[in-house]
Amino acid sequence: MELWQEMLRQSVDSGKDLVERFGFNGELAERLNKLFHIRINPYYLSLIRYPGDPIWLQCIPDAVELEDDGMPEDPLGEDSHSPVPSIVHRYPDRVLFLTTSQCSMYCRFCTRKRKVGDSSKINMKYIQDGIDYIASRPEVRDVILSGGDPLMLTDQNLEKIISGLRAIPHIEIIRLGTKMPCVLPQRITTKLTSMLRKYHPIYINTHFNHPWECTPEAKRACEMLADAGIPVGNQAVLMKGVNDNADVMLELMRKLLFMRVRPYYLYQADITKGANHFRTPVSVGLEIMDKLRGHTSGLAIPYYVIDAPGGGGKIPLLPQYVLGRNGNQIILRNYKYDIYTYPDVEDPGKNAAYSTALPVEKQFSRKKRPAKKQKVYEPDKVPEP
Repeated sequence: MELWQEMLRQSVDSGKDLVERFGFNGELAERLNKLFHIRINPYYLSLIRYPGDPIWLQCIPDAVELEDDGMPEDPLGEDSHSPVPSIVHRYPDRVLFLTTSQCSMYCRFCTRKRKVGDSSKINMKYIQDGIDYIASRPEVRDVILSGGDPLMLTDQNLEKIISGLRAIPHIEIIRLGTKMPCVLPQRITTKLTSMLRKYHPIYINTHFNHPWECTPEAKRACEMLADAGIPVGNQAVLMKGVNDNADVMLELMRKLLFMRVRPYYLYQADITKGANHFRTPVSVGLEIMDKLRGHTSGLAIPYYVIDAPGGGGKIPLLPQYVLGRNGNQIILRNYKYDIYTYPDVEDPGKNAAYSTALPVEKQFSRKKRPAKKQKVYEPDKVPEP
């Protein structure tokens, strides 16, 4: 048994553990565990500094999860885009391939709670059905292995899936969505990276949400992947009490780059049942993005996106940099809130996006920022900031 597997065996993974280690009420602990399974491996548990800190909030269940918040169980409409149980086919040229229901640590904000932790949701037949589906769809060129966490599979079982995909002529890119470099970096071994590098191009997207997760162990794991020729990107989720602060987010992005991880997405938290208490107003995310741009390298700035409810896909959100238009002049502001104009190439009929603007002097002031006018999806019941 490898070290990472032994560490999983030592995880906090029951209502009884919550009672004994954290003083939970017994009935509450069992209800929470039944609602969405608990698993916190010793490594990630060691990152907690005090009760209620940003690490605690991500892994320790809370009674608020039991409240009826009116949120959907499948907020992204994945089930309606699932031609076979292991596949979500939402975009034209790529699919999400669910290879396991298990994770090394069950995030309390998980958007796939209805499946994760339930071993009946994924089996070998479903996996073979997924490979057969992908092989039958020549438009699919990019496959993202997810779950659960695909690195919960043994190297041998993971290689069977990857080699099966590589045998399909139209598959160009294979990606793994894994939280292991963050929550159990011991899973990244020389044996694993040697196997993965046989099947390039391989990409990995991982999931760090807070600077405290950027430990020496995590850095070593990410560097091992990078040294094996595997580009690593990060997909963070904006969460109340965890990282809804520009300074925290800036520190996280800088540390990720130092670990050779490219910030990729910053997600607005999904409207997931039992996780509504993590959501922030969209304005918080826009303010954070405004304070990243220009204050650090563009390499450290992720796309801020809403994964549209119902399966609409990722929609990027930006602070307002284009203020308007004056003839052929596009009026812009930079990260310091200085105003500039850019002489556009005149092409009537293609300038509708910047068609109407207030007089320049009324559009913007460095001393008083304009009210945000972006029309973004922000459903009811957003927690107060």
